[in-house]
Amino acid sequence: MGNQRHSRDVIVSVACSFLATLFLVACQQSQQPATTSTPPETKPATSELFVTFEGPWAIMPDPKDGNSVLAIAPKTKSHRFLAFVPGNAELDAGVYDLTIPAKSAAGPADFDKGVLRVTADSQAVQRALDRRTERYAIRLPKPEAYVGETRYVSRVGATYPPDASTEQNYVTAISLRYSATSRTGIQLSGTPDEGGSFKPILVEANVPALRFTIDPVEVHLHDEECHFHAREAFKDVTHLVGLTLYIDFPDSPAECRKRDPQTRAAKAFLSFPLELPPLFGDGRRELQTAGISWQAAGGFLNSAAREAQPGVQAALFFFHGEGGGCLVAIPVGGG
Repeated sequence: MGNQRHSRDVIVSVACSFLATLFLVACQQSQQPATTSTPPETKPATSELFVTFEGPWAIMPDPKDGNSVLAIAPKTKSHRFLAFVPGNAELDAGVYDLTIPAKSAAGPADFDKGVLRVTADSQAVQRALDRRTERYAIRLPKPEAYVGETRYVSRVGATYPPDASTEQNYVTAISLRYSATSRTGIQLSGTPDEGGSFKPILVEANVPALRFTIDPVEVHLHDEECHFHAREAFKDVTHLVGLTLYIDFPDSPAECRKRDPQTRAAKAFLSFPLELPPLFGDGRRELQTAGISWQAAGGFLNSAAREAQPGVQAALFFFHGEGGGCLVAIPVGGG
């Protein structure tokens, strides 16, 4: 009997020890941190994307969206319709949105030193948006940087003529730089002012560049020295966004200021019909001596000028000189 009790006590003691060991092991395992294998975080690959604006543009903060900017340009009779490449589209006046799959810009944008920096008036920008049929507006995300593509030496100031101290190589075509997460998914949508539907344009940027261009309607002969077209275009765009600024060109003769459209109500750039330039003074006497009437000479030169104009225009467009783009400093507001 005593032996049986002793055996039972031994068995109970061993069982208790075994259970205690199991309990201790379970507690140690529950206190150890769980080890799960998680894949390393992969960041989306990015590539640079540039959106270029060429013509009489102003780039301003969007008065209703702090994460967007607005590219605004006047619609005038002296310029062609807005062209969008690579969408191969011609746009009429309206408000359009360019969607870009890009990283959000962190902090203030970087500015090319040639960019004309201005203080934007949000109310004036909103008034420009409300001027239906008189302007183009492109809304797009805030960029990481404003990069100059083309430049021209000019002077810009709030008084006329601008002081010589303001002279610099101002940016006349500007590119907004983005870190795009994809070359697909770029879309231009919007609403033309004069109604009608606008089918969104989907773009696959095989080349990392998009372009919005407004070219002059025609080349104005003998305008190279005075740059009257550029002066007129600068007046139109600054008035549109509520800026009081004037532009002048140091390579222009001083007498160009007397006919500057920025200070005159009427357009001052030369267009056809041309006036016959004086020959050796008055010119009439020499023509009469040669037996040629003043009217006949004027008609001949006007006819010759008209025939020559398409070739001159094509050449200037090809080389992208005064006829291919406005030599206008592009105002940029905000940071």
